[in-house]
Amino acid sequence: MKTTGRPDEHVGLIEAYYRESGLMDSKNTRHYSQIVELDMARVVPSLAGPRRPQDRIGLDEMKERFMESARLPLDKGGFGLPGEAVESAADRSRLQHGSVVIAAITSCTNTSNPYVMIGAGLVAKKAVEAGLVKAPYVKTSLTPGSKVVTDYLEKAGLLEHLEQLGFHVAGYGCATCIGNSGPLPESIESEIVSKDLVAASVLSGNRNFEGRIHPHVKANYLASPMLVVAYAIAGSVNLDPYNEPLAYTDGMTPVFLKDIWPSSAEIKEAVDKAMDSKAFKEKYADIFMGNERFNAIPVAKSRVYPWDESSSYIKSPPFFTGLKQRGRKIEDIMDTKVIAYLGDSVTTDHISPAGYIGSDSAAGEYLKEQGVEPMHFNSYGSRRGNHEVMMRGTFANTRIRNKLLSGVEGGYSIHQPTGETGTILMCRADIWRKVHHWLFWRAKNTVQEAQGTGRQRGRTCWESKQSLQRAMNASTVPILLGWVFCRCSFWRVRIRRVWG
Repeated sequence: MKTTGRPDEHVGLIEAYYRESGLMDSKNTRHYSQIVELDMARVVPSLAGPRRPQDRIGLDEMKERFMESARLPLDKGGFGLPGEAVESAADRSRLQHGSVVIAAITSCTNTSNPYVMIGAGLVAKKAVEAGLVKAPYVKTSLTPGSKVVTDYLEKAGLLEHLEQLGFHVAGYGCATCIGNSGPLPESIESEIVSKDLVAASVLSGNRNFEGRIHPHVKANYLASPMLVVAYAIAGSVNLDPYNEPLAYTDGMTPVFLKDIWPSSAEIKEAVDKAMDSKAFKEKYADIFMGNERFNAIPVAKSRVYPWDESSSYIKSPPFFTGLKQRGRKIEDIMDTKVIAYLGDSVTTDHISPAGYIGSDSAAGEYLKEQGVEPMHFNSYGSRRGNHEVMMRGTFANTRIRNKLLSGVEGGYSIHQPTGETGTILMCRADIWRKVHHWLFWRAKNTVQEAQGTGRQRGRTCWESKQSLQRAMNASTVPILLGWVFCRCSFWRVRIRRVWG
């Protein structure tokens, strides 16, 4: 705490609390209800992916596990590629299955550890000195959570080496980790789409759910900032970093991961030289003062927010309009129709996407109607203050799969009994106005059994909000949301109702 510039009196208060509560007991008289032993020899460098942060992969298993997931059928969590489609070796000269097209040192949490950030800088330094460059198709970025990171990387003389590999500071805070990766170069994106490639991203964030990082990047792996740099150089996850070279120098000398990996002593020495409390105090001394551009934004003098009807970012939400003190009378559930039958691991990222707004999506069509050009769509996360966008974005994840439809990805459904196909949004609007109740079926491990898995926890209510709002617009009766979980050999049903 002293290193990060906290006042002495604040540090003293925290220390006194810890000592009083026994958390700083030098006599080691603490008693635990359970002791968990961990064999440190079993702790190995790891990544997580390609779709969920809980799916750990040892670095030594990466090539094998990628090839396994690439060939595994879609209904079993794989990418459904034929065996011969996945090549046995990575080729940095062209795009192929497993090519890394995004390598991002990102996230306000994982970039707050100076040891892994200095470590990433040292990996870059050693790589540059060895004559290596990043693969030509990799989009790289550096978006730490604090300006202090930039400060100590500069003091350590490492920022320039990161920049030589393409890791320029693109901003601070939420970026690739929340879907703000931005577009890929048009030539890269068109080739991925035309060849239906399983392209990959490697990022130091903490969420990698389907469709979150980029709509056309199917395999996403979480890794330390140090490994992000290594994979930017390698250009592929179809690689065994222990036994295959990351790349070759101009003289065709192979360079392995071990050749550019810094020792713990090197990292500690660099951290000790570059880190001090002065930087924290300087960077945060006027943090609430804003900056020249921010302070120049005109603000109306009003005790309440003056809604701007022309704004496409913030609109007055109608959810409390006509709200009565008492809810509607509870009615029997009749004439229920299944609108979405979803598989395992449906997360809040599937329900309420944070990133890319597609030009042909319902939200994209709405924005175009408002005169917004596609290049200015921004993201669902940035437009969360506009209920019209968010309602149209609910279940708009490009990778969600409704089992009512065969071989279709995206937020689509089928009307029963007409057989008409359309977006889930349409299912709640005019053409299916007569449907009184809608049912969402989900299998096991769904949104942590109560809308908790995934990064968009702050927006999980959009599932309920959209359902309610569409019901209001279509003049239908209250909506039913059902959760069905598979446990052992039986089904357990949870039902929640959403009232106006």
